[in-house]
Parts: sequence; structure tokens; C-alpha cells
Amino acid sequence: MQSIPRGERVVIGADFNGHVGEGNRGDENVMGRFGLQDRNVEGQMVVDFAKRMEMAVVNTFFQKRQEHRVTYKSGGRSTQVDYILCRRCNLKEISDCKVLVGESVARQHRMMVCKITLVVRKVKRTKAEQRTKWWKLRKEECCVVFREELRQAMGGQEVLSVDWTTTASVIRETGRRVLGVSSGKGKVDKETWWWNKEVQQCIQRKRLAKKKWDMERTEGSRQEYREMQRKVKVEVAKAKQRAYEDLYARLDSKEGEVDLYRLARQRDRDGKDVQQVRVIKDRDGNVLTDARRVMGRWKEYFKELMNEENEREQRVEEVTVVEQEVVNISKSEVRRALKRMKSGKAVGPDDIPVEVWKCLGEVAVEFLTSLFNKILDSETIPEEWRRSVLVPIFKNKGDVQSCGNYRGIKLMSHTMKLWERVVEARLRAEVSICEQQYGFMPRKSTTDAVFALRMLMEKYREGNRELHCVFVDLEKAYDRVPREELWCCMRKSGVAEKYVRVVQDMYESCKTVVRCAVGVTEEFNVEVGLHQGSALSPFLFALVMDRMTDEVRQESPWTMMFADDIVLCSESRKQVEDNLERWRYALESRGMKVSRSKTEYMCVNERDPSGMVRLQGAEVKKVQDFKYLGSTVQGNGECGKEVKRRVQAGWNGWRKVSGVLCDKRVSARMKGKVFKTVVRPAMLYGLETAALKKRQEAELEVAELKMLRFSLGVTRMDRIENKFIRGTTHVRCFGDKVREARLRWFGHVQRRD
Repeated sequence: MQSIPRGERVVIGADFNGHVGEGNRGDENVMGRFGLQDRNVEGQMVVDFAKRMEMAVVNTFFQKRQEHRVTYKSGGRSTQVDYILCRRCNLKEISDCKVLVGESVARQHRMMVCKITLVVRKVKRTKAEQRTKWWKLRKEECCVVFREELRQAMGGQEVLSVDWTTTASVIRETGRRVLGVSSGKGKVDKETWWWNKEVQQCIQRKRLAKKKWDMERTEGSRQEYREMQRKVKVEVAKAKQRAYEDLYARLDSKEGEVDLYRLARQRDRDGKDVQQVRVIKDRDGNVLTDARRVMGRWKEYFKELMNEENEREQRVEEVTVVEQEVVNISKSEVRRALKRMKSGKAVGPDDIPVEVWKCLGEVAVEFLTSLFNKILDSETIPEEWRRSVLVPIFKNKGDVQSCGNYRGIKLMSHTMKLWERVVEARLRAEVSICEQQYGFMPRKSTTDAVFALRMLMEKYREGNRELHCVFVDLEKAYDRVPREELWCCMRKSGVAEKYVRVVQDMYESCKTVVRCAVGVTEEFNVEVGLHQGSALSPFLFALVMDRMTDEVRQESPWTMMFADDIVLCSESRKQVEDNLERWRYALESRGMKVSRSKTEYMCVNERDPSGMVRLQGAEVKKVQDFKYLGSTVQGNGECGKEVKRRVQAGWNGWRKVSGVLCDKRVSARMKGKVFKTVVRPAMLYGLETAALKKRQEAELEVAELKMLRFSLGVTRMDRIENKFIRGTTHVRCFGDKVREARLRWFGHVQRRD
């Protein structure tokens, strides 16, 4: 009760098993005079609770016959033990409260009703931001018109002005004029999307027949109205049938595949009770419901997160500054960066997506090359690029109302991301990252790291020797990287000072706003950490980790990193404990923070179950299995828990698209396609590295066939063979796909070597 905001209405109805008694002397604020019998101990507890919480016992305020006050009857005894409580300030909204004689909700208890008059306030909807319909550029005819209109807007020139402000303004204005702007109201799913002229005319005739019957009240006019009602039903059924046939015919075509996945997502959203979390808790755990306070809390959380550094040692290091000439950016570099950019991503505050540059082709390459060279010479990006929009994304674990369980992703200018990709390509060519780093490195993936750890554990199990593993977690790693340490690490890696100044400029005077479910917050500065959502940040983080851990790293697989996910392995518990302490000091002395609650320890072939690993005197949590990079590794070397998690991941994916998979009007072929692109990848993840037993492979096979049978509406009682199920959906045997995935990964490793 104490955690509920005072502005919220609270009504409690329950069997309190106590008598509050008749009369209210001394307790006028919490109860009326119309209770029953004498007060007992339990009744006094109800009254005391009401006093503490400033509530009122509602059913004692209304004068009723005794029969309408009795809530409990048993064995010839009649009493009042059920009560409705509300806040004292809301008592004026209640007009009546009584027991319904003859109605029972449970054995011996009678139904009590309460009439409350509420003034329903109109909820002010958050108006969505109007957006230019850039997605129309997917059509070639729209691209042609846009290019011509832009050329005319630039005064008939084929080359864009190198001034960013001028060019960006013209592009935005041309886009709005040619492609149009969304209303900002959001997409509404209408129940009458099948409506047509025939239905409209038929309903109009039915309305006229209804008016005629209301005026004449004759049997003939009544029959005419009934006939028109029947015709409307038939016409609506026909319209729906035709509309559904057109819809599913389109979904069954190659052009309708995108619509099919969109329909699946829409039906998944429609099936959820809550689609947006509009309330959040403050730092003390109290729920905030007011829109302004909710936005204030989001701003407070992210402002604190992105502007406060962890404690670190102040040190002066001798770093050699590399002053050297850098060559101008070429068109081929811009083309490669443009090719790596994906379409269909959310735009930043400048409202110019990468689709614009792809649409303009060589004109865009020419402009971007000139613009990037201008930035490289001046070491200053356009002011518009310094702004971003921060969107909180729930991590799908923990309390949904806690800000700490959200990851802030920045929506940045797409053109700045192109600039970052050009810079990143040059930095990767200059800097060598250690082999222990698997995250965001070319020709490496999570599969390589998981396989190396599984093989190491398998070898030690084979030799019946102990292997001790500590999985280190860093708190808010990306958001707490000290900027001064970043510049220092870049210089220590031999990066040319020109590029250091270019990256420094990207982080200079950055500002952001938080876009949440109830609106957009005020702008605030970002002075600590790397940009979440930036194209350059993953490489910069790998570079920082590389330099910070130079003196404590061991060779792979004894030390492995995937960005901020670190695993340390040793043959003895004392050795892994010492390594953990060395890593803690190396990281925390430079401004990073090792999480005491999320760092975990696991042992293979453990001989002393009571043994523990300590970090600064505190015990590190000991586990029998750990979810490493999305794949479960067990201390006993088995894969049983990983198989169960793959099955669960498959069912989770299946539920998300069940709105389409369980639709009888969607063809089996399309269901199989959706299944192979959404469900099966979730079940296959990480199994290239797992040594599955036949029983475990059969378990995955059975789960997959259950999903396919559900999708087709077929049960085992129908006596339909599995090969027919797979044949109609074009879904191959799961075991074959696992072996195919292993061979594909093996071929990738062979080509890399």
C-alpha cells in the first residue's frame, strides 16, 4: 500500500474475518455507524489498518436493513466479515454499498456490491512525430522523380553543394514535397478494412427501411426491414470473403512476403495485454504515473548514467604521439561504407536516411567524398550530427518498470554513421587487436569463442583434471568508458593523431533527448562513455579493452573476450583467483567496474565442492552451468540444459509468429518459410559446437514436429506421417540441418586459416 502513489484510487474488497462493530465513536474518520455486532480483535486490526492508510470501511457508511448488511451465513449464524475499503478522500464518489440477498460468490459468503461514480478524464494521446515517407524510395519510379526534383531544387546542377546545412535542408524539403509526410497519428487497425461500395449502399437501404418501419409500424414494413438486415449480412460476408482471398493470395506471392512478416508482428502485438510501459519507478521504487514525472525520471537516469565516471587512478603516462600525413578519402572508400549500411533503419534527428544516398548513386558518392574530406581537413563535423535521440529498449529480464533494466540505443544521423564507417575502416587497417578478442572482429564470431571453451572443457574432462573458469561481467561497460582513457588507448595503439582528433570531435558537445512512451524529454549533455548505436563504438571498445589488459592477458583459450564478456580459465582455483584480482585492478584502475553480483565461477571435474573463489574478500557466485554468449556450458560437460533452452527458444519464436502459423488461410509453403526464418534459427543457435547425443537430437526433432503439427492443425490422431508434414512445409529434418550448420562453420574456419 505504501508504494502506491497517493493520487491513485485504491479499492480493497476482502474477507477480513473480523467484526468492526456497530457505532463509530472515536473512529468517525474511518467507519460509519452501520456495522454489525460488537468489535473483536480482528475487527480492531481492520480499523487500525484503515487509520494508518487513511482509508474508510465503505459498507459501514450506508444505512441498510440488517439482511442487506450480513455478508456471511453459516449454521444459523449471521455476521459481517467482508468489507470494502477505499481512500478516505474518495468516499464521496461512492453512492451505495449493500449485500445482494440470494446471491452468493462462494460457499457461505454473499455478494456485496458498491456503486462508484467516476469522472473519466480523456487521456491525452502522445502525438507521434511526423515523418517523411522515405520508404517510398524502395520503388524505382519514386527514386526517379525524387532525383529529378532534387536536381531542380539545386538549380539544375548535377552536383550537390558541399555545404551540409544547405544540402540537408534541400533534401528534406524535396522529400516532404515528393514523398509526403505521415500524419503522426500512428497506424490504426480498422475493423472495416474490407469495406466497399456495395456494402455501403446495402447498409444505406437498411437504414431507410428502419426509418420506414419506425414511422409506419406495419407488418409489411417490418418484413422489408428484416429482409434488408439479411441482405446486409450476406453482403458483408461476401465482402470479407473477397478481401481475405485477395489478402492471402498476395501473402502467398513473393511480393507479399514482407507483408506476411508484418502481419505476424502485428498479431503478436495484438495478443499482448500491455504493448507500451507508460509508468516507471523512481530511484526509491515508487511508481510514477504522471507523464512529466515519468519523462523526468528517464532524463535523470540516463543523464546520471552518461555523465558520471567510475573512480579511477589519476596517472600520467608517457605516450608517443604519431603525427603523420593522412591521405584524402577516396570514392571507393565511400562506396564500401555505403554498401555496408543497411536500409530500413530508424533515422536520427536530421531526418535523412541512408536510402537517400543509395537512391542518388554516384551523385551522392561525389558529394559524400567531398564532405568527408572537408571534415577530415577541418576536424569538425556538422553541428546537426552532435544531436541524437535515445530510445530505451527493455532487456527482457527483470522488472519492466525499472530504468536499470533498459538499454539506451541512440538514433544518430545516418550520414554520420557513414563517416564513422569510413574512419573505422582506416583505424582497423592501422591497429592490430589481440587474438583473444572475438567481438566485432573480422572472420570471428560467438561460435568460435563458444567452441574454444567447450573444447578446453572437454579435454580436461577427458584427462580427468580440474579446470576453473570465471566469467567476468562489467557494469555498464559501454556507458562508463572514460573519454581520456579512450584517447590514451588510441595513442598507445599507434593511431595517427589526426584520427584521434577526428574521433574526439565526434564526442565533443554531444547532446541527446530520451524518447519514451509518454513523450520526449528535454535535451542534456553526454560527456562519458561510447555512443550506443554508433558504427564506430564496437571497434573503439575492443581497442580500449585491448590496451587496458595488455599486462594481464593470457593466450587464448585461457583468456577470451567478446566485447565486455570475459572468461578466465586456469588449472587451479588459486591461479584463477589471482588472475581475477589482476584483471579487476587493471580494469578498475582505468575507470571500468567489475560487477560483483554478475561475475560467476564454474569448475570442471571439481574434487573439493566446498572450494570458492574470492574477489576482494567477497565470494564469487558459484554455478554448475553458465549462459556464455547465448549458449549454455555445463561444468559436467553435458549439453542437456542447452538442448532444453534451444527448445524453449524455439517455442518463444513460434509464439511470436503463431498469429500467421496457426492461420488456416496461410498456405503450408508460406508457413514453412516463416518457420525456417524465425523459429529454426533460434533452435539451431550454438549447436554447431555442441556434442549432441542421439536422444537429445531426437528431443529437438520432436519439439520441431510439434510446432509444425500445431501450425498445420494436425494431431497424432490424424495418422499423418512426419515426412508428409515436412514435405508440405518444405522443412528438412532437424538433425540434417544441425550437421549442415557444423559443416558450414567448419568450411568457414578452413577458409579463414
